Amino acid sequence: MRFGRLGELKHGYNAMTTRESDMLMDIGYQLFDKNEVVEFEDALQETAFVILVGEVEITWDDQTERMHRESLFDQNPYCLHVPCGKKVVIKALTDGAEVLVQKTVNEKDFAPKFYRPEDVQADVFGQGMWNGTAERTVRTIFDYDNAPYSNMVNGEVINSPGRWSGYIPHNHPQPEVYTYKFDHEQGFGACFIGDNAFKITHNSWSELSGGYMHPQVTAPGYAMWYSWMIRHLPDNPWKKTRNDLPEHVWLNDPNAEIWSPKK
Repeated sequence: MRFGRLGELKHGYNAMTTRESDMLMDIGYQLFDKNEVVEFEDALQETAFVILVGEVEITWDDQTERMHRESLFDQNPYCLHVPCGKKVVIKALTDGAEVLVQKTVNEKDFAPKFYRPEDVQADVFGQGMWNGTAERTVRTIFDYDNAPYSNMVNGEVINSPGRWSGYIPHNHPQPEVYTYKFDHEQGFGACFIGDNAFKITHNSWSELSGGYMHPQVTAPGYAMWYSWMIRHLPDNPWKKTRNDLPEHVWLNDPNAEIWSPKK
């Protein structure tokens, strides 16, 4: 499996990747009814819970917080990250509340971390390059820099309509998963993995095996959000690792001459 489409989400857990695959992560969307309560506890895997839509109450140990979100595109997320063996209870306060759940095996014990929107790093990549065609917002919730005890990385990308991300084409040895949503459900784009291309649609996902290039693009008129989740490899964590494809490196020169129509 390299690509998948969920279409309209069903109530409950909507599975995408599994740790038995070379992605090494269990990833899915949990869709709630209002006032529904769901308990999570995994004896083997650390887990990250990221609010996507609506409002929930999330409880672990003796602590309770609220996570809410009205816009994937305009608001940074809340996230709870816990070690294996930690019980987490989520109660939906709105109908249709949706939470992204990411897990991977990790025997390390660490203190749970609750990230608020102001804790999330947000950077603009591609600014001033290529006539703005690959300018995008990259949000990082946690990675090796602020969570070296984790075996995972979790973040988000916002592609403005008609623009590229994951650019210039690059790769890294660690596996990565993208899960996609659009500001209009009929929106679409394209994901490139190596020499293969896949039509991205609302609630689709892609599995990026280590070593494959993976640029993305969204169609004009449609903004695209995607979660990016990387699995560290043993003795080889992702430390913003990026191997640009040599034939495209010339594009990193801010003075590179790029053709444009003559006026």
